[in-house]
Amino acid sequence: MGGVDVLPVSNALKRRTITALSLVPLVIAAVLWLPTPAFALVLAGVLMLAAVEWCTLAGLTRPIARALYPTSILGVMALVWIWPQAQPWFFGLSALWWVVQAFALPQIREIPRVEGVQWSLLPAGFLVLVGPWAALIHLHGLPDSGPALVLFLLFLMWTADSMAYFVGRAWGDGRAKLAPVLSPGKTRVGVYGAIVGAAVCGLAFSRILSASPTATLLILLVCGVAVVISIVGDLYESLLKRRRGLKDSSHLLPGHGGMLDRIDSLTAAAPVFALGLTLIGVAT
Repeated sequence: MGGVDVLPVSNALKRRTITALSLVPLVIAAVLWLPTPAFALVLAGVLMLAAVEWCTLAGLTRPIARALYPTSILGVMALVWIWPQAQPWFFGLSALWWVVQAFALPQIREIPRVEGVQWSLLPAGFLVLVGPWAALIHLHGLPDSGPALVLFLLFLMWTADSMAYFVGRAWGDGRAKLAPVLSPGKTRVGVYGAIVGAAVCGLAFSRILSASPTATLLILLVCGVAVVISIVGDLYESLLKRRRGLKDSSHLLPGHGGMLDRIDSLTAAAPVFALGLTLIGVAT
C-alpha cells in the first residue's frame, strides 16, 4: 500500500493521481456491469500482465520461459473456472500463504541481491496470482450481492490506502518505521490510519447488512485482517524488487510503475477477505 509511505507531493504523485482517476471508473464499470464470465476474463488479462512482471522478479529471462509461465497461470485459472468447487480451496491456500508471509517478513534483517532464477517464486506465483483471481470471481459470482462485495473490497483497499497515506504524512515520523529494511518510507502510524479506514468501512458495511453486534465484530475483524495482509502484500513485492535491484515491477502505468505495483495489496487482501466472509457466512 503506497499510502503508508511518507513522501513529498511530486510530479510522480500527480501522474499517479491522473492514472488512478482514469482507471477507477473503468474498474467500477467492469465490476458492476460485466457478467461473471466476462469479469473473470478481464481479470485474467490483468493478472497475465502481472504474471509477465512476476517473471522478471523470479529471474526468468528467456523469451520461451516468459511466455510459458503466464500461459501456465492462465491454464490453472481455466481449470479453477471449470471446477468452481476448487475456488475456495485455492483462495484459502493463498490466504494461508499470505499469513505465513506476515510472520516471515518481520524476521528479515538484510536483503542480498539475487541473480539467476529464483525457483521458489515459480510455485509462489500461482498463489499470488491465481489465488486473488479465484477469490474475486467467487465473490462476483455470488447471487445478488456478488458484484457489490467485490466493489466493497475495492473501496476498502482504496480507503485504507488513502488513510494510510494522509495519516502517515500528517503524523508519521522517521522513528516509527514499519519495515525499514523492506520499505524505509513506511511508518507504523500509516498502518494505524489504514486500520481506522478499515474500521469505518466495516461499520458501514455492517450497517448496510443490518448485522447483529456479533456479526459486526466479525465483519470488522475480516476487514481489519484483510487490510493488514494487504500491507504484507506490498512489503513482499518490495522485498522481491529489492532482491533484483528494481524500483518498479515495470513501467506499464504512468506514476504507478507496473501492474504488480498497482495490485500488490489486492492480490494479498482478496483471498483473505473472501475466506473471511465465507467463514462468517456472508459470502455463501
